[in-house]
Amino acid sequence: MAISTDATPGAHAAPPSAELRYHSGFGNEVATEALPGALPVGQNSPQRCPYGLYAEQLSGTAFTAPRGANRRTWLYRIRPAAVHLPFRRIDNGRYDGDFGAVATPPNQLRWDPLPLPAAPADFVDGIVTIAGNGDPHMQTGCGIHVYAANRSMTDRYFYSADGEMLIVPHEGRQRFVTELGIVEAEPQEIVVIPRGVRFRVELVDATARGYICENFGAPFRLPEMGPIGSNGLAHPRDFLTPAARYEDRDAKSELVARFMGNLWVAEMDHSPLDVVAWHGNDAPYKYDLRRFNAIGSVSYDHPDPSIFLVLQSQSDTPGVDTIDFAIFPPRILAMEHTFRPPWFHRNVASEFMGLVRGVYDAKAEGFVPGGASLHNCMTAHGPDAPTFEKASRADVSRPDYIRDTMAIMFETRCVIRPTRFALEAPQLQAGYYRCWQDLRRHFDPARR
Repeated sequence: MAISTDATPGAHAAPPSAELRYHSGFGNEVATEALPGALPVGQNSPQRCPYGLYAEQLSGTAFTAPRGANRRTWLYRIRPAAVHLPFRRIDNGRYDGDFGAVATPPNQLRWDPLPLPAAPADFVDGIVTIAGNGDPHMQTGCGIHVYAANRSMTDRYFYSADGEMLIVPHEGRQRFVTELGIVEAEPQEIVVIPRGVRFRVELVDATARGYICENFGAPFRLPEMGPIGSNGLAHPRDFLTPAARYEDRDAKSELVARFMGNLWVAEMDHSPLDVVAWHGNDAPYKYDLRRFNAIGSVSYDHPDPSIFLVLQSQSDTPGVDTIDFAIFPPRILAMEHTFRPPWFHRNVASEFMGLVRGVYDAKAEGFVPGGASLHNCMTAHGPDAPTFEKASRADVSRPDYIRDTMAIMFETRCVIRPTRFALEAPQLQAGYYRCWQDLRRHFDPARR
């Protein structure tokens, strides 16, 4: 087994945490090699590649996509990705691709965290689909999942042809060993794996849990900032892409593919993570949510939650995204004469929320890390009764420091349809609606 990175050529393999090398910047054109001279000079597909490698292109967008949106990477690998036996169907488990099996209710929905697996389960085994919309065949929409694992993937690899995977850990440190390098992540960081990129997940801690948004549409990008200007929100330099690192290992392996909502497996006699060098901009990356530069009001009211947008998947309709990934991080609320928590609202968009850490400021009880809530198109929601009463009487002449929290939201233009499992799961909170039933009548026509 030969493992190498951008470290000094010939150096002995080190523990994975010591091997980590990253390139800074979002969507940059990266050139990286694990052996000196492994990248061809001046062309992509020479007649004979250095070190006897094979050239292979990974296309994440159409060839004719505008330059600013085009995603592609050239890989120089020990064997082409085509070297595997035919795929065969395997059981999907609870990794579900059928979002229309049951009627979608307009109710407010909230779930407690799912338990850790009772039997040994790796990242793929532990994926449970909660909801989704659209269709990977039409390359639009998303699947929303949670995952829980108690063992690392060994000689087992995975990729999704249906979409790129935005992974949000909320428990345990995790190592994503990909074709293009290693990405380590901990809670309050995110990892994005492009469509089709092969990887395995190793657990740094005993267990791992988190959320996944499987994006069937256009790749995630940073949003435009308009009047905000050139600074704020997620800084491009804080996104980290791994340096090249390869495995030259002959061993019986299995490659699991997510294709058209189903799982398939193919046998291999080697590790598919054998890319010695690569260049391009279609690559995994990670981002630390704690570096998000939150924007807010310093006078009265507060802006729309779009100011918390980290990444967006654009649709064919200008100004309307297929998916928005937003967060609600630690921040300071300074506006006066204002109800500071989120207001009561009904949106044309649909919102799926998760909690990574702490307490969400609009819900005093019942929403815990690892839990989830779903408020679909035009479903009314907002702060619960205790939060409303407290905020209505708060001293707003002083700033309110919201600390030790991190909530996330996957917002979509289309209705998010829960799976049968999610609607029948014992973790679904049957009494969630009660958090608004104690909102009292305050109206008095004789008093302004």
